[in-house]
Amino acid sequence: MQRDTMICSSTLNLPNLRQKSTPITSCLLEPKANPSAAPSETPAPARRIKTSPQLNRWSRARSVRSGLKLDRLAFKDGGVGTKSRLDSPGRNVEDSEVAAVPVSESDGVDETDVNWGKAIYMVSDGTGWTLEHAVNAALGQFEYCLVDRVCPVNTHLFSGVTLSFHFSIDDLDRLMEVIKQAAREGAMVVYTLADPSMAESARQACNLWGVPSTDILSPITEAVASHLGVSPSGLSRWAPGRKSSLGEEYFRRIEAIEFTIKQDDGALPKNLHNADLVLAGVSRTGKTPLSIYLAQKGYKVANVPIVMGVALPRTLFEVDPEKVFALTINHVVLQTIRKARAKSLGFSDDLRSNYSEMDYVKGELEFAGKIFAQNPIWPVIEVTGKAIEETAAVVLRLYHDRKNRCSMPRISKLY
Repeated sequence: MQRDTMICSSTLNLPNLRQKSTPITSCLLEPKANPSAAPSETPAPARRIKTSPQLNRWSRARSVRSGLKLDRLAFKDGGVGTKSRLDSPGRNVEDSEVAAVPVSESDGVDETDVNWGKAIYMVSDGTGWTLEHAVNAALGQFEYCLVDRVCPVNTHLFSGVTLSFHFSIDDLDRLMEVIKQAAREGAMVVYTLADPSMAESARQACNLWGVPSTDILSPITEAVASHLGVSPSGLSRWAPGRKSSLGEEYFRRIEAIEFTIKQDDGALPKNLHNADLVLAGVSRTGKTPLSIYLAQKGYKVANVPIVMGVALPRTLFEVDPEKVFALTINHVVLQTIRKARAKSLGFSDDLRSNYSEMDYVKGELEFAGKIFAQNPIWPVIEVTGKAIEETAAVVLRLYHDRKNRCSMPRISKLY
């Protein structure tokens, strides 16, 4: 019998916070020669590196949520004789055989039904919010081939890679584990790592193992550092010990969300003067989701519904008119939305016809339009076909232009 022993080779120079360049040992499981064995006995081959079970579970769970099945044919033991760069960073890549991942029957993956797209691994030392939005913005440029699955993409977010306040070997091990998995799956790695040592380690590992990668955070951080003439902290916003994550801005956002929920749908009109923004519009113009979205950015938002034949609260006309925003929508689109809403609420035919009947919809929009005309300072924002983010961008641009007294050319009052 042979027993395995850990043999480490110090080969890849990866930076550390404490030293500019510290050798990081990379370990392989190799068999130790048995002294009692015959001299002519051939040593057993090096043990193959296996995929992390946790990463496999994450991949399968993400695939199930995406309605896809995990493609693991490429990992099947004894597959096509391709070469892999997944051996230890110190070993000769050209001499390495594929470290294929055997597929176990317990995984429950039907290998004959494979519909796996290009994988993008998003690696973050924080929550991954910045990274997700950056990747989604980039993927938005490829909607022409993503919509019909001509070039499917499967994204995986690995957040909180750095769990300690200072750079450590454990942090590096977690990072290397993800990159190894990406190399096995032929994935692209996109990362935001505030610690320059971690970012450089990710870059070196991706280059060594042939993984396409992009550093999202470092270029802009270096540009800002050069502009300000100071060095960045190198710490994640959510690093343990930092107080900024629970600072004034955080609690301001929480307070804004609580205020907005209490003020939803015209509740507590006496508190309108405490709101940063007031939204007014007929039913189903997206006031509530828009309010919640703005509240998450730290704005206290109140929304007031306009219903034909119902008097509006007096405080709506007493607050600063520059913080009131009117929402309108196309009557055909509004009728379609109301019909779906009435059906989901189980309205009877009589109630449904009154709420979503075309004449009533047009009349209510005209009623709201007259109120808007009587308050010319209120900007009227057309929400037809607009996403919540688009409408919010218009509201905030107008709000800050007014607050900072910016003079912007106005083409029309209808936005």
